[in-house]
Amino acid sequence: MATRYWVVSLPVQNSASTLWNRLQEQISKHSFDTPLYRFNIPNLRVGTLDSLLSLSDDLLKSNSFIEGVSHKIRRQIEELERVSGVESSALTVDGVPVDSYLTRFIWDEAKYPTMSPLREIVDSIHTQVAKIEDDLKVRVAEYNNVRSQLNAINRKQSGSLAVRDLSNLVKPEDIISSEHLVTLLAIIPKYSQKDWLASYETLTSYVVPRSSKKLHEDNEYALYTVMLFRRVADNFRTSAREKGFQIRDFEYSPEAQESRKQELERLMQDQESFRSSLLQWSYTSYGEVFSCWMHFCAIRIFSESILRYGLPPSFLACVLAPSVKGEKKVRSILEGLCDSANSTYWKSEDEVGGGMAAFGGDADAYPYVSFTINLV
Repeated sequence: MATRYWVVSLPVQNSASTLWNRLQEQISKHSFDTPLYRFNIPNLRVGTLDSLLSLSDDLLKSNSFIEGVSHKIRRQIEELERVSGVESSALTVDGVPVDSYLTRFIWDEAKYPTMSPLREIVDSIHTQVAKIEDDLKVRVAEYNNVRSQLNAINRKQSGSLAVRDLSNLVKPEDIISSEHLVTLLAIIPKYSQKDWLASYETLTSYVVPRSSKKLHEDNEYALYTVMLFRRVADNFRTSAREKGFQIRDFEYSPEAQESRKQELERLMQDQESFRSSLLQWSYTSYGEVFSCWMHFCAIRIFSESILRYGLPPSFLACVLAPSVKGEKKVRSILEGLCDSANSTYWKSEDEVGGGMAAFGGDADAYPYVSFTINLV
């Protein structure tokens, strides 16, 4: 599937079918590897030239917005598919692959009546895409909120002993707590373990001798228990801190541990649910935005062709997907099918950097209407 297409219109001198046949012949003869399709545009309501001129000022800005939302949803889909480990799906519009929808475009009269003013249709498209973008922001925020909560829990589970949750490292038998005795948990730098074992009994009075036991260690720290009288616990904490030992507050609670486990399971289920829902919504919404985009492109090619070639509307619209190396040749073919005087006029306008180039929306001016659609 091509990811970059040109949408162009050529001025018709005699008949559109004759021009189409000439274009097909030239492409097959000189650039046979360039796919070529008719871009079918209905008879839209022209309105006044003033209204078309006013509309043309907004077309490029609106196109950038719609294209941006399209790419934003596509990137969201790619990220969700990667995280979920699911195989990438071909993006569609109402079940039709996006490239087929583009190259075989049919105007949706029910959604966008052709007798409506162009400005009204453009505003309707812009409003629809803006609403989808707002929905995307809300849904992504919900999903990211659950992910953030899970990441915070995972950091506590997998971080260093100085910050991680200790409940899954401590067993009930490791903790003795009574009216007079208490068990504290000490986080000792790995290089200070000998110092700890040699000094913990003397950090304060009433420490139970030989009561310190190592429960766990990671790359930086070791986790030790120590038993002492409850009334000297604060003194012990102060003395330990002065020697570089950290005493972690910890209260063993089976109920709290079970609650944390249930919370983790709930968040994991929520994350999967939000991810699945967001992915399905993104598939559907991408199709809706892409459909909006192609209808917008039809309006754009129609209005810019009239501003370029005049009234009544007489132009041939088509879609091409040239390779990078074939672009120059295709441009030459398209230019050759335009009126020679017209070509000279547009060349001179291009050279002085002025004129009607803005209508085309691309950086370069050609003697025909042309703009690019990037699918990715």
